[in-house]
Amino acid sequence: MYKFVLKRLLMMIPVLLGVTFLVFFILALSPGDPARMILGEQATEESVQMMREELGLNDPIPVRYFRYMSGVLKGDLGTSYRNKLDVASQVLDRFPNTVLLAVSGMLVAICIGVPVGILSAKRQYTLIDNIATVLGLVGVAMPTFWLGLLLVLFFSLTLRWFPSSGMGTGGVLPVLKSLVLPAITLGTSCTANIMRMTRSSMLEVIRQDYIDTARSKGLTESAITRRHMLKNALVPIITVVGLQFGYLLGGSALTETIFSWPGLGRLMVDSIKSKDMPMVLGSAIFLAVMYSIVNLLVDILYAFVDPRIKSQYKK
Repeated sequence: MYKFVLKRLLMMIPVLLGVTFLVFFILALSPGDPARMILGEQATEESVQMMREELGLNDPIPVRYFRYMSGVLKGDLGTSYRNKLDVASQVLDRFPNTVLLAVSGMLVAICIGVPVGILSAKRQYTLIDNIATVLGLVGVAMPTFWLGLLLVLFFSLTLRWFPSSGMGTGGVLPVLKSLVLPAITLGTSCTANIMRMTRSSMLEVIRQDYIDTARSKGLTESAITRRHMLKNALVPIITVVGLQFGYLLGGSALTETIFSWPGLGRLMVDSIKSKDMPMVLGSAIFLAVMYSIVNLLVDILYAFVDPRIKSQYKK
C-alpha cells in the first residue's frame, strides 16, 4: 500500500508540470497586456514599459516560465498583479468555500442518484426505469448556466425562498439558504452520471448466482439489496463519485459566477479577465494537486470496499 501511494504521489509531478506549462503558455500568448490592464487605458507608454520591466514581462516566455517554476518549487506561488497580495493566501482563503459547494453538490447527487439508480435497475424496462433514464439524459444534457438561471428566476425572484447570489453571513441558516440553489445546480449533472452508473453496475450484480443463493436462504429483499447487490456494485460507483467530485472542485467556476459565490472558480474567472497570471497559475496548480489527491483517495478506498483490490496493492 505504501509503495502504491508513493508511486501515485511521484506521478503527480509530471501532471503538475504539464498543467502549469499549458496554462502559462496559453496565458502568455493570449491577447492583452497585463501591465496595461493594471495601470489602465490612460497610462502613458513609458509607465507601461516600466511596469512590464518590473513584472518581468519583457523576458522571453521560457525564461519567465522557469523563473516562475523555481519560485513554485520553493513554495512561492507568486504575487497577484491586481492587488499585490500573496497568491497562496488568497487561494487558501477561497478554497474552503469551493469545497463547501462541491461537497454540497455531491451530497445532492449521491442522495438522489444512488437510490434512483438502484430502483431503476431493480425495475428494469418498467415505467419507473424509463422515466429515470429520460431524466438522466436530460440532466446530463442540461447546461449548468441555464438551470442556475431558472432556479434563480423561480425560487429567488418568484417565490423568494432563497437568495439569488452571494454567501450568507450571520449564522449557519443564512449560509445554508444561500447554498441550496448552487448545490442543486452543481449536483444535477453529477446526479445523472451517478444514477446511470449505479443502474449499470447494479444490473451486472443482479444477474449473479450468489444473488439467487441469498434469496434461497430466505433473506429479505432489502437485506439482499444492501449487503449483496450494492456492496458488490460499489467500485464503479465510487469511481464515478470520485471523478465527479474532482470535477466539481475545478469545474464549479460557472456556478460560482452565476450565484456570485466567493469560491476559487470565480477567483480564476476574474483573474483570467485581467490576465493576472500568478493568480491563475497558482489556482490551477492548487486544483491540480487537489484533483490528484482525490483520485488517490478513491484508489485507496477501493481496498476497503473490495479485498481483492487490496491484495493487488501489496504486490
